[in-house]
Amino acid sequence: MYPSIETSVSEILGAPWNITNGTKVPETDDIVMKNGGRLVDATYLYADLAGSSRMASSLKKETTGKIIRAYINTASRILRNFGGEIRSFDGDRVMAIFMGADKETQAVRAALAINWAVYEVLRPKIKATWSDGEDFCNISHGIGIDTGEALIVRGGVRDNNDLISIGQAPNQAAKLSEIRDSYDLAITQAVYEAMSNNVAFMADGTRLWTKQYSRTPSGRQEVLFRSSANWGV
Repeated sequence: MYPSIETSVSEILGAPWNITNGTKVPETDDIVMKNGGRLVDATYLYADLAGSSRMASSLKKETTGKIIRAYINTASRILRNFGGEIRSFDGDRVMAIFMGADKETQAVRAALAINWAVYEVLRPKIKATWSDGEDFCNISHGIGIDTGEALIVRGGVRDNNDLISIGQAPNQAAKLSEIRDSYDLAITQAVYEAMSNNVAFMADGTRLWTKQYSRTPSGRQEVLFRSSANWGV
């Protein structure tokens, strides 16, 4: 067993990359296992249901399971509706990749729609489904979005592998989805500057996004835009 692991690690680290530029979100089979990669200019969105561990400890596991499934199912339908290609599920979190000229706008539009679904569909449905639903219907979530260049590779072993996105955009989007405060949505300055005014302002000119300053773990200051606005499908 151990010699084969040593051999496989040596092969992975020693093999030259076979990287091509991509114009669409790749499928798993589009990228070869042996150091294949696809370089893309893409927008990443992570939608993360908050408090699922707490729900699991206070509710029946069947109830928690239904709520998580409802959130993931709803988010996935909305992401696909706005052109997002879903490439990862992780417990109560889903990730989608958007590409194309309007990728930032479409990702933000999807985020606003998911927020609408949480407030206007999921919460009322949970409250109405269980006799004590009022006690736990106010579920919360976080969505993070960033945009930029990423390298998509294939990780794992034969018959058990998946795509992995490497770069600032996927990493930052994942981290932003984990912020827990009074805002549900977080996007980077790059996303805000690239997206259309249609998802930056309401019809009457009211801003949908609040500018914030935060610091990275390394101490670098960064600009984020936050919102709790929602916009139905």
